[in-house]
Amino acid sequence: MLEVIDFSKKYRNNANYSARHINFTVAAGEVVGLVGSNGAGKSTIIKSIIGVLPFEEGQIKVGGFDVKEQPEKAKRLIGYVPDDHSVYEKLTGREYVNYIGSLYGATKEQKNFIVEDLAVRFEVQYALDKQIAGYSHGMRQKICILGALAHNPALWILDEPMVGLDHQTMKLLCEYIRGYADGGHCVLFSSHNLEVVRNTCDRVVFIRKGELANIVDLRKEKDFDLDKYYMELNEVTRDA
Repeated sequence: MLEVIDFSKKYRNNANYSARHINFTVAAGEVVGLVGSNGAGKSTIIKSIIGVLPFEEGQIKVGGFDVKEQPEKAKRLIGYVPDDHSVYEKLTGREYVNYIGSLYGATKEQKNFIVEDLAVRFEVQYALDKQIAGYSHGMRQKICILGALAHNPALWILDEPMVGLDHQTMKLLCEYIRGYADGGHCVLFSSHNLEVVRNTCDRVVFIRKGELANIVDLRKEKDFDLDKYYMELNEVTRDA
């Protein structure tokens, strides 16, 4: 579903690459974690996949559609939860979900599922008809998640989705991510929470200083020590 092929990104007036020669895939039914320290290049990769950042080197395909050559067809397959949880504050939660869903061509049934079922699971149903400007940080995060799922995307991308969530909501989101992938979709998310990564992901893509450091298949390497490897990776980064 997602193919990142020899992708590189350098920002204007910057001598160094923010991401260089990145290669990985995400298949239907998979949850893949994107892991690295702050500034490693995770958000650059994600924002290039969703089409927010232009890039010149390499190729990114979503469902077989080239992000640069066929951006609209690629984007329609993606649901995205940003790390800053930005939303339209003057809308109510219900209006926001319906608006985002309509942008992506969601059916009435899909939008109804979000506001009638998923909103109840994430305990935001009582706030759906209130203006988002009055939402707490956690509530905004939840409404972003609902909006991203309004069109039942084939590829669900979340950038640091666990930050600011209480333990119960984190657990619920992890279970939903896993179930969403098991239902034939695919999920890519970045996170610093290695426990969440270990319990949720099939594979982990490690990024270090803008480069691909390793891809670990947790289904095959069940005893792989994520914490130890992550610390060793960051020690190498600091020493470099």
